[in-house]
Amino acid sequence: MKRLDQKLTHILNGSTSSADFIIADAKDADMAFGITAPGPQTGSCRHGYNESEGCWKTLPQYREQIRAVIAQDIVDIVLLSASNLEHLGIREGLFQNSAITPAARANDTSDVWAVRGGKYPTEHPSRSFRSATLDHIKYGRLTADHSAPFTGTDLGLYSITFTNHIDWDYKALTDYCDFRIEAERKGFRHFLEVFNPNVNPGIPDKKVAAFLNDHIIRTLAGVTEAGRPVFLKIPYNGPGPLEELVSYDPKLVVGILGGAAGTTLDAFQLIHDAQKHGARVALYGRKINLSESPLAFIEFLRRVVDGEITPTDAVKAYHAVLAQSGIRPQRHLQQDLQLTTNTMSYR
Repeated sequence: MKRLDQKLTHILNGSTSSADFIIADAKDADMAFGITAPGPQTGSCRHGYNESEGCWKTLPQYREQIRAVIAQDIVDIVLLSASNLEHLGIREGLFQNSAITPAARANDTSDVWAVRGGKYPTEHPSRSFRSATLDHIKYGRLTADHSAPFTGTDLGLYSITFTNHIDWDYKALTDYCDFRIEAERKGFRHFLEVFNPNVNPGIPDKKVAAFLNDHIIRTLAGVTEAGRPVFLKIPYNGPGPLEELVSYDPKLVVGILGGAAGTTLDAFQLIHDAQKHGARVALYGRKINLSESPLAFIEFLRRVVDGEITPTDAVKAYHAVLAQSGIRPQRHLQQDLQLTTNTMSYR
């Protein structure tokens, strides 16, 4: 049994132990940002198109980052695009003897199309779309036999962004229903990502968290156990909204998303506060991938969750690791110890 399944079993049986807190590394950014997904290239640009903002790491370098996270064996889930899952999971078999569960992004709504120059995430209501098929996520090819052991994964992320625009929200829910039916028939599990509205929903900002909570519960009220998500991934909209959602249904495992990179204290404080107020999962993407030392960053995330170190002391210890490794930090320590406004959208 994978570590994720063990922890979910413990949580659903009432465990509140920090040891059962689930950490996921989102390495699916190529389905959102395209070429810039792996992060900036340090030093001079020796390949490809170079704009004024610099140049970017390559796909082989991105895959090497993923291999390192798998080898470290601290996170419980690595979320990938279907193409990287095929390369690293099916062809290389990196998850076969690993306690880490691979997952794939099962849909890519328009608000995650964060391409350079694109207006999709901020100017258009989110529209439903799926690049990957469940067949290709499970087996790397189309097949009629879904009872065969999967070679990729049987776990995917499905995303919805409610906008308070009736046509788009109706379409999003219709497509989610179709996805659940297909997933149940094909033996596929999912976790559900629900973003805050990506365009003005026509309500006060202070009501957005309640709008999100109500939509989640309203949506899942019509879903029986066979089709329910194994956990949620939502923005951290503060302690009150999180506690409201967590306390409503003890069998609903709630997780938070990391959002934009921000400072190191932003990342460590977020996971600390979310855990304190009832979250049982944290899925970080850019916060890990754009850090100076992703493996050290992951280690300190785990130590904060386990109560071994405070968020502030974790930042200081992380900078000490950078200094010992000869890695130049992106920010001076005092800057990195500041909390900043953290946008909780994919972009």
